[in-house]
Amino acid sequence: MSRVQLIAVALGTASVAFLMAALGFQYLGHLPPCELCLWQRWPHVGAAVVGLGGSALIRVGLLERGAARGVAGLAALLIAISGAIGVYHAGIEWHWWPGPQTCTGDAFRYTGGRLDLNAPTVLCDIAAWRLFGLSLAGYNALFSFGIAALAGILLVDSGRKG
Repeated sequence: MSRVQLIAVALGTASVAFLMAALGFQYLGHLPPCELCLWQRWPHVGAAVVGLGGSALIRVGLLERGAARGVAGLAALLIAISGAIGVYHAGIEWHWWPGPQTCTGDAFRYTGGRLDLNAPTVLCDIAAWRLFGLSLAGYNALFSFGIAALAGILLVDSGRKG
């Protein structure tokens, strides 16, 4: 397996770890996700599929070995997109900018329709958990950008050597 394929596998594995952590907070920590939390997961799903699936396809010969750089680059881009959504979400939690009306405070005014008092209400503009001032969205942004940047550096370095 080439160095670039290893980078792609590492990116896919990192995204699986992000998803497992999010599910752990959701199911073990009893922190249900808001709409923006779910938005942050989708690019990680894509990065896991691209990084791990693309590397597997190269390994069995269904993709050319030269595609490894594109696979790793796309996985890194998807992780960075999740980080960007995390920045957007964290900014909404800090009230730096407004969030989507579907998951912020004003969206939940009673309008006279059928009201389900048992339905969970998870607002995007209220952080459910913080550590050292950062919410889960903030940590996703920090780690996603860090991993994507490291992958970019490694890909550029491997391009110079190979």
